[in-house]
Amino acid sequence: MTYAELRAALRHEHLPLAYCDLDLLAANARSLVERAGSLPIRLASKSLRCRDILRRVQAMSPVFQGILCYSAAEAAHLAADSFKDLVVAYPTVDRHDLDLVCTAIAGGAEICLMVDDPLQLPFLSEAATRADVTLPVAIDLDMSSTLPGIHFGVRRSPITGVDAAVVLADTIAGTPHLRLDGLMGYEAQLAGLQDLVPGQRLKSAAVRALKRRSQPEVFARRAAVVAAIKSRGHELRFVNGGGTGSLEATRTDASVTELAAGSGLYGPTLFDGYDSFRPQPAAGFALPIVRRPTPAIYTCFGGGYIASGSPGRDRQPTPTLPAGATLLANEGCGEVQTPVNYSGPEILALGDPIFFRHAKAGELCEHFKELVLLAGAAVVGRVPTYRGDGQSFV
Repeated sequence: MTYAELRAALRHEHLPLAYCDLDLLAANARSLVERAGSLPIRLASKSLRCRDILRRVQAMSPVFQGILCYSAAEAAHLAADSFKDLVVAYPTVDRHDLDLVCTAIAGGAEICLMVDDPLQLPFLSEAATRADVTLPVAIDLDMSSTLPGIHFGVRRSPITGVDAAVVLADTIAGTPHLRLDGLMGYEAQLAGLQDLVPGQRLKSAAVRALKRRSQPEVFARRAAVVAAIKSRGHELRFVNGGGTGSLEATRTDASVTELAAGSGLYGPTLFDGYDSFRPQPAAGFALPIVRRPTPAIYTCFGGGYIASGSPGRDRQPTPTLPAGATLLANEGCGEVQTPVNYSGPEILALGDPIFFRHAKAGELCEHFKELVLLAGAAVVGRVPTYRGDGQSFV
């Protein structure tokens, strides 16, 4: 949509607001399905944080199967709304959250928790014992690469190879009320790191070279771990891998039974820099112009929605409409006001919106209670985010 069309569509809406373009969401979903090949995709709820959007995407294709949650309490929340096949991607030893999950399982929910340390198992076993259930668990395999002078990847799991994974699998099998259900190996350095960093040609070339070196090593590691676990007599219902940025690569690993993706549905700016795909900007937010300190500067209310990760300009939202709008280098996005440079052809008045894209996907929903849904050039509904559900899981 053009600036004029989007402004007209939202003219009677209260600002600031977050929106989702359902047409672009559907286009991104089709792209993910195509890129996944023959493998199913488990939706990463961290990147969406909206029950309605999760359900809409699942209805778009049978390729979308199950949810990869980021919180045990979140999984219980989704289970209460009839979501099935929930895997929690991050470990927890919190008694309250573990009891929520085990109570949900006792009521018929399908929830699998993540572990990467034998010391976590007693917490899970005790909760499962209290609820008198068998708790499915999955092993989180570290998929980073240690290269000369660099740790290429994220500091995630201490399970870095076959020996540690087998010990953990055996320990799970011997722990009361626990059952080994699956394995996850998320190659963050392939799935979440741009190939084409804007304005940084040398860094981009280095990243691409590191990815080429990392991929065969970590894929071989995951395959070896899966084979070793199975050779011990353990069954794995699923082996999860990949993310939005690595679907084409991860689907070539024969040990992987399913992929994960979420960010590619909203299309935030941190996914603009991949050479194999380009998601549509399906989600964004609108801030109202509240003052004009100079003829070329329009100051908006709000906007300090900075994305997580290593601090830098790439973590700031980006003004996208009207075209040509830019942030002030020495101010950026502020907690209660965001000045924007603009001297293009659009006539902007006080109260008019300026439209932004967030750097990451689901974190935007932590700032808004609802998403305004657009189709064509019209508002067609509004749905609550997790925040609108009255929930905050982190």
